Amino acid sequence: MSLGNSPEDERPFRDESQEARPSVGRALKQARIAAGLTVDDVSTATRVRIAIVRAIEADDFAPCGGDVYARGHIRTLARAVHLDPDPLITQYDAEHGGRPAPTPAAPLFEAERIRPERRGPNWTAAMVAAIVVVIGFVGFTAFKGGSSSGDSKSQVAEGSPSSAGTGASVPPKKDKPAQPTGEPSDSAIAAAPQDKVTVQVSAPNGRSWISAKDHNGRMLFDGLLKKGQSKTFQDNSKINLILGDAGAIELYVNGKKIEDTFRPGAVERLTYTKGDPVAG
Repeated sequence: MSLGNSPEDERPFRDESQEARPSVGRALKQARIAAGLTVDDVSTATRVRIAIVRAIEADDFAPCGGDVYARGHIRTLARAVHLDPDPLITQYDAEHGGRPAPTPAAPLFEAERIRPERRGPNWTAAMVAAIVVVIGFVGFTAFKGGSSSGDSKSQVAEGSPSSAGTGASVPPKKDKPAQPTGEPSDSAIAAAPQDKVTVQVSAPNGRSWISAKDHNGRMLFDGLLKKGQSKTFQDNSKINLILGDAGAIELYVNGKKIEDTFRPGAVERLTYTKGDPVAG
C-alpha cells in the first residue's frame, strides 16, 4: 500500500471564486430581477432596444455591433440595475480579448503636415484681371453710346408715360404740372411692332391685381397695379392676362384700345395675339 499522494490529489486546485462568479449577462439579469425591473423598464430608462437588452442578458453581444458598443451597453445597463459597471467591463474584456487599443493620434495630424506652404500674391493674374476690367468698361461705354437711340423702345417696354421717339423733350408748364395718366401716348401706340403682340395695362379708375405670362407660360408680372400706373408687355406670339378687378383696367393691344366693358370687381382671363385686339 503506497503512502504517497494519489493522482487525484496532485490535480491543481479549482478557483472557486471564478466558478461561482456569474457571467456578465447573467449578473445583469439577476440584478434587474432583484431591483424589481422588467426588460421594458430597463429599455425605457436606458434607451437601449429591448432586443439588445435580452441578447446581453443571454451573453450574446453580437447585436451590439462591436466591442466598443458592447462595453458601453454593459456600463449603461449596470447603472440602471444599480451595479458597479467596472468589474463587469473587466470581466467582459478578459473574456473577449482584452480592452480595445486606443486609436493612434498620428492620422489626425496628417492633413496638417501636408498642408501646402502659403504662396505670395499672383501679380500676373491681377494684371490680367485689371486689363479685362478696363476693356470691358470701354466696350460697355461704346455700346451704351451706340444704343441711345433705342431708349424709346425700352421706355415702351417698361410702361413709361413719357413720349418716345419725338426727337425732343417738351418741358412741362410751370403753372400746371402734367398729371400722370394710364393711357399711352400716340407715339407709343405707333411704336408697337407689327411682328409682335404688345399689350398695355393701365389703371386710371382704381387699383387692380394683374398677372401676365408670355406664350411659354413664363411670368412677366404678378402684382398690384396702383391707380394711375401702367404696365406694357410684349411677346412674339401671345400674352395671357388675368385681371383681378377688370372694371378698373383699360387695355391697349397692338396700339388699339379694347372697348370691352368690364364690370367692377370682375375677374377676367384674356389672351391676345398679333392679330388682335380681339380677346381670345
